[in-house]
Amino acid sequence: MSGSIHPFVFVGIVSLFLGLAAGFVMHRSDFCMAGMFRDLFLFRRTVMIKSFVLLVVTSMVLFEAARRAGLLSVYPFPLLYPPTAANLIGGLLFGIGMVLAGGCVVGTLYKMGAGSVLSLTAFGGLISGSGLYAEIHPAWAAFVNKTTMFPGKITVAQIVGVDPLVPVLIVAIPGALLLFSWHKKGGLVRPAFAAGYLQPYKAALALSLIGVVSYVLIGMPMGVTSSFTKIAGFIESVFWKSHFDHLVYYQGMPLSYFHRETASVLTGGPGPSYDALAAIQIPLIIGIVAGSAVSAALLGELRVYYRVPARQYALAGGGGVMMGLASRLAPTCNVWHLLGGLPILSASSLLFFLGLLPGAWLGGMFLVRVLAAQGAGQCR
Repeated sequence: MSGSIHPFVFVGIVSLFLGLAAGFVMHRSDFCMAGMFRDLFLFRRTVMIKSFVLLVVTSMVLFEAARRAGLLSVYPFPLLYPPTAANLIGGLLFGIGMVLAGGCVVGTLYKMGAGSVLSLTAFGGLISGSGLYAEIHPAWAAFVNKTTMFPGKITVAQIVGVDPLVPVLIVAIPGALLLFSWHKKGGLVRPAFAAGYLQPYKAALALSLIGVVSYVLIGMPMGVTSSFTKIAGFIESVFWKSHFDHLVYYQGMPLSYFHRETASVLTGGPGPSYDALAAIQIPLIIGIVAGSAVSAALLGELRVYYRVPARQYALAGGGGVMMGLASRLAPTCNVWHLLGGLPILSASSLLFFLGLLPGAWLGGMFLVRVLAAQGAGQCR
């Protein structure tokens, strides 16, 4: 295939179509991780979290099946690292930020595609926060090196020295039994009467399929935040070039792997160049936004939403900055860790998840206080 199509064109086309499908599915089901964790902690609603469990367990089985069938270019996939305290801290800050912003990184994209100016504000914050990390990268990289555990080992299977199938079965079998129990009790169905609504469990299964197709054809699951860093770097290189030239972070090239489908080595980094990272992630971002817009248009819901209190814009922008910064501290975002790393039992993704949980709770508590103060102010 390498002689017939350029690798960037191949991965770009695949990413675009996967993004279109993901954006459509997420909009129809309102499948946002910020919302599911917020609802769990604030309102004790569990349907969306159960769908998240379904997504992870299904992805776990599909990823392992693809690995055993020899369909994966590389395992574990690129841009995963040995566990470090940075994963926990990044997850904590990301959890706070996504609740305040009203959406995680892909939640922000699909809501933006449907016309939310609030999510567009969060998107701007994501880019700003991603660029902010470049200022502290040397110090943070030193911290990561000092706190790295199990050097050279990425997954739980590698740490304990067993075949990846073993921990997958240990987790997936009880998970499947739990999901079957929820299914029998109707716990996976969310009461809804809106036209075109897609049940979260169906969205979870669809996103699992999208994830494994991405892993097989591109070499990694979905991820978007590295491109946010590229956008920030591009803006800085245009307006503050002298400062940009001294930032070592943008000179790195962390992505390098053999892509079997095109028989090419794909490389890329956070700098504002059109490399493999850009070829993979930018079409995905465009696809998610466009897929959501198509879904909203078909339902007659595509319109610009901007009439919300100024305080919510401040929260969205601040939460976006926190998410963007946290996605570099961790490194990478919730989609990468929870829908990609968690299913292969990446130790760094497990730590990110452990940090995300209390972060989402703290973000929810802060949000309640802000909204309560806003309500009290309106009653005066």
